[in-house]
Amino acid sequence: MVCMGNICRSPMAEGIMKDVLKGSKQNILIDSAGTLDYHAGETPDVRAVKKAKEHGIDISSQRARAFTVEDFDNFDRIYVMDQNNYQEIIKKARSEADKTKVSMIMNEVYPGENIDVPDPYYGGIQGFEDVFQMLKKACTTIAEEL
Repeated sequence: MVCMGNICRSPMAEGIMKDVLKGSKQNILIDSAGTLDYHAGETPDVRAVKKAKEHGIDISSQRARAFTVEDFDNFDRIYVMDQNNYQEIIKKARSEADKTKVSMIMNEVYPGENIDVPDPYYGGIQGFEDVFQMLKKACTTIAEEL
């Protein structure tokens, strides 16, 4: 799960995905990262933590990190939150095989529509709820596919 700073959207997506797959017998590694490293080591935004907690998900122990080229080796699927993050990750791809791992997360719900998950950072708490609901829908669809 990848967004820009790894403090709002992608940590919520990581937490939601882990929650949706809770109890699954599959051995699936789920993580999140940002295209930029300026929040590296920080916990998620307090509003993201609050919103996740309202839905019974604890993301408070997550720590932001930057996406690395090694993530192409460590993950079969890389979901990005918007077009800008998609372009940033594609630039890091070493091959066509790397590129095929990257997709817009909302394309799981609305194939081919390339709908961005909006960054709620500069908005109010309702933006975090809206993003949570979008990501819940996408993560549930992904889990059903798995």
